[in-house]
Amino acid sequence: MKLCIYGASSDKIDSSFLNAGEVLGAKIAQNGHSVVFGGGAAGLMGAVARGAYSKNGEIIGICPSFFNVDGALFEHCTDMIYTKTMRERKQLLEETADAFIITPGGIGTFDEFFEIYTLRQLGVHQKPIAIYNTNGYFDAMLDMLKCAIAKDFMPQTNMDLLFVSDNPQAIIKHIENYNPADYEAAQFKFIKE
Repeated sequence: MKLCIYGASSDKIDSSFLNAGEVLGAKIAQNGHSVVFGGGAAGLMGAVARGAYSKNGEIIGICPSFFNVDGALFEHCTDMIYTKTMRERKQLLEETADAFIITPGGIGTFDEFFEIYTLRQLGVHQKPIAIYNTNGYFDAMLDMLKCAIAKDFMPQTNMDLLFVSDNPQAIIKHIENYNPADYEAAQFKFIKE
């Protein structure tokens, strides 16, 4: 399967995040899956790609052509697909992937996560979404989602669409065993009974 990785592009983050990203990439390759990502050499994007590369995994980079500057892109991609815009990049990542893994990141990662999460909730795709919660990075975001449920802004069934773990092998196992029929989202509207 092709597993889309969303994550930080910054190398300024704590090394524990980068190390966890490399472990994730290695586990993906060891389990016979491919990494699909934004093509970057830095941050968690680069860390996951390095991990997959260390285990001879397939690595598919998708990025706008204006990112093709010295050192910005991971040089050992099996395939690099260039787009004209960021919007095209996001669409190709979505279409190419069989599943999505969200690793710690900033505003771009949040944008990618919430878009793919919204599309899943609406039934536009039936692909699994996993959150790689390294060092509890996403705890505050998950609390925000729980608050939205508690205040009736979204149903619990939407939260059930997410698998959250800090264990790469558990994430991969979840994706491999995922059955969309087991995760039926409340689509389009939420009527509280």
